Amino acid sequence: MMVLYSGTTCPFSQRCRFVLYEKGMDFEVRDIDLFNKPEDISVMNPYGKVPILVERDLILYESNIINEYIDERFPHPQLMPADPVMRARTRLFLHNFEKELFVSVGILEDRSLQADEKRLDLARRTIRDRLSQLAPLLIKNRFMLGEEFSMLDVTVAPLLWRLDHYGIELPKSAAPLMKYAERIFSRPAYIEALTPSEKVMRR
Repeated sequence: MMVLYSGTTCPFSQRCRFVLYEKGMDFEVRDIDLFNKPEDISVMNPYGKVPILVERDLILYESNIINEYIDERFPHPQLMPADPVMRARTRLFLHNFEKELFVSVGILEDRSLQADEKRLDLARRTIRDRLSQLAPLLIKNRFMLGEEFSMLDVTVAPLLWRLDHYGIELPKSAAPLMKYAERIFSRPAYIEALTPSEKVMRR
């Protein structure tokens, strides 16, 4: 059985929990206290971070790598496009999300930076501006890639869930993005994947 070592408030761990529940398969989630991590976390991941997926002798870390492995191992429902060109574009999108959005999420999640208001404000503004740029894409599209729910939606959902928690207010022009977010949040797998600590992050 797959075991996911997951932080109860970690947005990157939430992505992996979401995919596992979407697949409807057998797995175990082991909750990790991010501020008091067991020693074996650093043995399994040299960067000392979660999520970590363990299946027999396979150990994976980094949420996008874990999720692509799960998607290939259990192909129904498929979350990465079947077409090689669309799959490559999706990977590029995922890469850009990490560079342009989730670097700033990492700053907001870093406890050692909580006194650095300038840096935190810049991170919030960056996230707000980047997310606002996605809104026009979602005026006609149900999901990021069109009508089909995909790995792009999985990846961005934990951030959209945490906007209140991070103190980020999107402009009115981002209304299509927030309607899109509600579509994701209403998915049974999304609701199942939330930890009690995550449920209280959103009013």
